[in-house]
Amino acid sequence: MSHADDHEGTRRDFLYYATGGAAAVTAGAAVWPLVNQMNPSADVKALSSIRVDISGIEPGTQLTVKWLGKPVFIRHRTEEEIGLAREQDAADLPDKFARNDNVDATLSADDANRTMDENGEWLVMMGVCTHLGCVPLGDGAGDYQGWYCPCHGSHYDASGRIRKGPAPENLPVPVAEFVDETTIKLG
Repeated sequence: MSHADDHEGTRRDFLYYATGGAAAVTAGAAVWPLVNQMNPSADVKALSSIRVDISGIEPGTQLTVKWLGKPVFIRHRTEEEIGLAREQDAADLPDKFARNDNVDATLSADDANRTMDENGEWLVMMGVCTHLGCVPLGDGAGDYQGWYCPCHGSHYDASGRIRKGPAPENLPVPVAEFVDETTIKLG
């Protein structure tokens, strides 16, 4: 075997490795924009959490805000609405879970597990029907004095729990907290 034969093998190996490395870099450069486009846009990142002033919401009224492209219902409930929601036994409900992102996922759908405060005055939930994504009507609509989705007839009670109709789950409660007495932070 001559000295030239050793050089040929080494040169060939180098060419294989260089070609493979160039192909990997080229593939990475081609794929990166496709992967990067799946990241949330700057406007979505900016709205990942919002603060809502609730000082002007009177008992018995509701404010609807847009968060992450979806409506969120913020309801200041009356004593009557709280009493109506708390007298319902969660065992009688189609969806037995609270669906509250602020508490343990296995908690029951009792009204106390769905509200923002111990008194039950503040109810915050996503305003999207869990059947097909319509926006339910509020202010005591439906058979249970809560929300009603006219698209397919889902009835929610004063705590946003599904009571009748095709919707499979209660209206979800998003991550939310009181920043102070008049401000709620979503997200």
